[in-house]
Amino acid sequence: MRVCILGAGGLGSVIGGYLAKTGVDTTLIARPAHADAIARDGLRIEGVRGEHLIRDNLTAISNPAEATGEFDYLILATKAKDSDTALASADCLRERVRTACSIQNTIVKEQVLADWIGDPARVMGASTIEGGSLEAPGFVKNHVTVPTTAYFGELDGTISPRAQALADAFNKAGLGAKAVDCIQQVLWEKLAQICNASAWSVSTLAGNNDLTFVHGMALREGAEHYVAISLELLAVYTALGYSPQNFYAPLSRLKDVYECKTEEDAVQLILGFGERMKQQNYVGRTSMHEDVVRGKKTEVDYIVKPFVDKGRELGIPVPTVTAAYRIIKVLDHYLA
Repeated sequence: MRVCILGAGGLGSVIGGYLAKTGVDTTLIARPAHADAIARDGLRIEGVRGEHLIRDNLTAISNPAEATGEFDYLILATKAKDSDTALASADCLRERVRTACSIQNTIVKEQVLADWIGDPARVMGASTIEGGSLEAPGFVKNHVTVPTTAYFGELDGTISPRAQALADAFNKAGLGAKAVDCIQQVLWEKLAQICNASAWSVSTLAGNNDLTFVHGMALREGAEHYVAISLELLAVYTALGYSPQNFYAPLSRLKDVYECKTEEDAVQLILGFGERMKQQNYVGRTSMHEDVVRGKKTEVDYIVKPFVDKGRELGIPVPTVTAAYRIIKVLDHYLA
């Protein structure tokens, strides 16, 4: 198997590194400093799976034109807002890729890939909750994982050999994965989960750069705000015909909130979750919150806006989500 990861920053490097470690011929397309460091010294990964230095089966380049041969899979791992630029730079790979998929946080990514590759049949659905951050050139941290961290499936609701093959490769690499016949639902539920955490954390915590997720989750007002967002997202999600599955348990709490008999029960659930994180000395932020802290533009239009738009389309009020979207858009306007 040959895999090319376009946009190998933190997450892309984590996934590519683990695949390479178990024998998958992997090409990382990354920023020049990161690619040069990997080519010179190997890729260093630290985190939930220990420490690794990976050299074998791994090629790191900064220009897609330097990639050689054909690839079974191209995995798009850039920020959603950078998709067009990244894909345009990779036009030279279009005819050498059998299957393209994306692990970005957006519901439109498969259509973006289909437009680029020119054939929707060569695009497969993919989703992951795995966490990776680029700490320095050649060095990434793998700070988040769950038992099933990735899903693959065809957009027509079938499980194909190519979906199963990529899931098998991920499993062999220690990245728990499944091939499923409900990838569209996985994509919507993951977006709801990411939207919940992102809209909540930025609209709650962005005024103080010292605050992390646990600081708001363990306070009643923070838990109430979190639940208000959850209930609105669940209203849209269930109106699409889905019921929450917690695909990314134990990180996801949507199903738990959905099954609470009262809103107060849900608030108590989130307060308990926050208290457990506090006792475990959990320190972390969502990617969107981290972008705001670092002064970088966010992916609010890809993560939060789809629920604002879908709520309007379906006639479902989402006032808290809409307010959070407006707050983040104002912040976003002044970010680089």
